[in-house]
Amino acid sequence: MYVRAKRKRVAEINVVPYIDVMLVLLIIFMVTAPLITQGVKVDLPQADAEPLDQDSKTPLVASVDINGNFYLNVGDSKTEPLEPEELATLVVAHLKVEPDTPVVVNGDGNVPYNSIIQLMVLLQKAGVPSVGLMTDSVEN
Repeated sequence: MYVRAKRKRVAEINVVPYIDVMLVLLIIFMVTAPLITQGVKVDLPQADAEPLDQDSKTPLVASVDINGNFYLNVGDSKTEPLEPEELATLVVAHLKVEPDTPVVVNGDGNVPYNSIIQLMVLLQKAGVPSVGLMTDSVEN
């Protein structure tokens, strides 16, 4: 007759697999963190670009000239340059009245990229959900 010794139950959690998983995740995050860049959120079309419908609302057009001055096609002085705070205030006021108005950016072809980005960030801070970019049609 064999006497079998009773084993004590182990009430510990084996954490070694969890440590392995955490180390792998740490390495993944360390590698991918430098690859993540900040940017202005823009809703890009999923198909070929088409002009706005004739029966759609007139869009807000925020413009930048070659000197970096901002303009907006709303208000009494459409051809006078606006300070960034004025432009943001006008956009917020217009979007409160008509929240589904499309907003597009119109910039001179020789404007520094930084001026366009500053305008887009200004519009984003003003609460614009998406921004479109205006272009001229290409003529062959």
